[in-house]
Amino acid sequence: MLPPLTFSPLYRHYLWGGRRFESFLGRQLDQAGPYAESWELVDRGEDQSVVRAGPLAGQRLGDLLQMHTAELLGSSQQAVFPLLFKFLDANKVLSVQVHPDDAAAARRTPPDRGKTEAWYVIDAEPGSRIYAGLREGVDRQALAAAIAAGRCEELLHGFEPAVGDCIFIPAGTVHAIGAGLVVAEIQQSSDVTFRLFDWNRVDAAGQPRPLHLEEGLATARCTGPVTPVRKQQTADPAVKRLVDCEFFGFDEVTPASSWQTSGGACEFLAVLAGEVCLPSQWSLPPLKRGDCLLLPAALEPQLLTCRTAPGDTCRLLRVTIPAA
Repeated sequence: MLPPLTFSPLYRHYLWGGRRFESFLGRQLDQAGPYAESWELVDRGEDQSVVRAGPLAGQRLGDLLQMHTAELLGSSQQAVFPLLFKFLDANKVLSVQVHPDDAAAARRTPPDRGKTEAWYVIDAEPGSRIYAGLREGVDRQALAAAIAAGRCEELLHGFEPAVGDCIFIPAGTVHAIGAGLVVAEIQQSSDVTFRLFDWNRVDAAGQPRPLHLEEGLATARCTGPVTPVRKQQTADPAVKRLVDCEFFGFDEVTPASSWQTSGGACEFLAVLAGEVCLPSQWSLPPLKRGDCLLLPAALEPQLLTCRTAPGDTCRLLRVTIPAA
């Protein structure tokens, strides 16, 4: 039987990143310069999560999925792992983007999935902003005109987020993550992004990054502002449902001294606060802030022991895959 799986992160060094994976998540960063994204769960071609501990150390997620599909995913059997989980350090504002849905992404060469995603704010500097959706009444024509005039920001719905906010971004939603935020993101495993606006930035040679206006404007849904989700209490007092969509379930978990996973379905956990210990049979070290864990569907429910400093609360994020 597949054991609980921990993976080594894959880092992405984009110009908007910072160093807070080191200062906030306690990571050792081996290179100088910005670290923008830490991919914690991925199965996309050569981009693979690799098991970092236990009897399967060195194995790639995609290979495990091919050999143990039902054991890993249960009834939701798919040829590749359908989701990607990452941490983002937005030291600078990201470009204004939009992603296609499944139907539009499938028509591309090569075909891909669409990209519906959700963000959970885990650190926010004062004055930081999230841009999600457009202001009321903005249509494609107005959006195109604002982009051409270099004033796209005027038509975006923006707000100052709080730690613990979750923002659901269905495919087609115009969006950007502002400077000063550390965010956990769950998304469909897709790499299709259309850049609509880059805040009039240019590189050292005075050249702007390319935009994808025709595809992006065709993809954009002009459906008004997007605000943080309302967290829904579940039958488990430790669990609040953040997002329940056709691609993933997304939960905030605040256990007391212990908490039992569901079992019978693939679950992915990310520790945001406190320390989490698995049953001793797995011989895995305690999971600390920024550590992640994949629990295969074939596992029985696991009793996790939680430890915190006095007055603190253990906090996890949980991702599940809907049944087929």
